[in-house]
Amino acid sequence: MKLIILAALVSVSAAAVLPGYVPPVVTPQYARTYYPERARAALDRNAAVLRSVADQNELGYHWSYDTENGIQAEETGREANGIQAAGGYSYTGDDGQVYSVRYTADVNGFQAQGAHLPTPPPIPEAIAKALQENARDEAAGIFDDGSYNDGKYDSGVFAARTYTTPRQYLTPGFRQPYAF
Repeated sequence: MKLIILAALVSVSAAAVLPGYVPPVVTPQYARTYYPERARAALDRNAAVLRSVADQNELGYHWSYDTENGIQAEETGREANGIQAAGGYSYTGDDGQVYSVRYTADVNGFQAQGAHLPTPPPIPEAIAKALQENARDEAAGIFDDGSYNDGKYDSGVFAARTYTTPRQYLTPGFRQPYAF
């Protein structure tokens, strides 16, 4: 009991010596960076909608709109094994250039096309060759499902089965055998 009282007194006296709460100093490297407003921000913020269409029926849907700052968008879709949609949009960038994107969205995912969008690098030659060989094999009725098949690896399996363990010789004066 005396030990508990002593520990309480020590902790109270130690807490009395500690300074009050001091908020951390925000260094410039952690300060939030504010970017200057885009050149077209005021135009985009106050743009009025010039045209807006939204239709929906049992066959699908269609919507489109135009704004006074040059934004145009439209999409048509229907329900078939999920939603299948196709559409596009265009807008004027800060550089004054008009950017346009056409897209489809279905079971294959969202696929966008536009002159300003990055394109994937070309397929390496070795992979293209392997894909062609796979297509030839499948056309010939050869399918590789990735499972192990003993007959596919005759040369390697044969060599492993005929492998014998090395003979061991004891060298005079040593306890461990040497393998040759």
